[in-house]
Amino acid sequence: MKAVCWMGKSKVETLTVADPQLLNPHDAIIKITRTAICGSDLHLYDGFIPTMESGDILGHEFMGIVEEVGKDVTNLRRGDRVVVPFTIACGNCLFCKKKIWAACDNSNPNAHLMEAAYGYSGSGLFGYSHMMGGYAGGQAQYARVPFANVGPLKIESDLPDEKVLFLSDIFPTGYMAAENAQIQPGDTVAVWGCGPVGQFAIASAFMLGAARVIAIDRLPERLEMARSLGAITVDYAEED
Repeated sequence: MKAVCWMGKSKVETLTVADPQLLNPHDAIIKITRTAICGSDLHLYDGFIPTMESGDILGHEFMGIVEEVGKDVTNLRRGDRVVVPFTIACGNCLFCKKKIWAACDNSNPNAHLMEAAYGYSGSGLFGYSHMMGGYAGGQAQYARVPFANVGPLKIESDLPDEKVLFLSDIFPTGYMAAENAQIQPGDTVAVWGCGPVGQFAIASAFMLGAARVIAIDRLPERLEMARSLGAITVDYAEED
């Protein structure tokens, strides 16, 4: 299959690599239909994340069609359409039972590397270094998804891929920012930065009941998109 591979700092190549295989009975193989590049990938590209190795497959925002499932996968079958979240969670540890998926105790086989770098370890992550599990990412034609009973979100509507792909990572990021702000109905909310996460934070703020959202940026195209969502905009390059 073809895959986008990290080859060193500021160097990415599309290579022909081996197709993924089922390694555990709770795995699924997904045929990728849509994938995206996240701002977090710039940290990899610029060489700021340790334990990357030449040839690592990038990508943690992807969706597709279930191609194959392990014998212990009970909620998915071949042909299902799914969005796959960035985090890999076992579903059974203390953190997963509390729905703190990103702190999963069981999905990162290289937790000791992450603990050495950060002082603690979170869950395994797709396409995001060996200290975070060494899992191949989704900027490829196929991907292996561990703990497939837990992570993949089955899409059973006729919404196109372009409208649901962002459930993999970037929409939940913007939504959680709005959720953490504890927005009450009628509130006025300010969002600094109107890139993709900012746009989702604006939309989420309105969803959570904000009466007014003030969007702050300096790029005209971002401000225009924020206005299309109903926000009041401030260009900080021109306004104090």
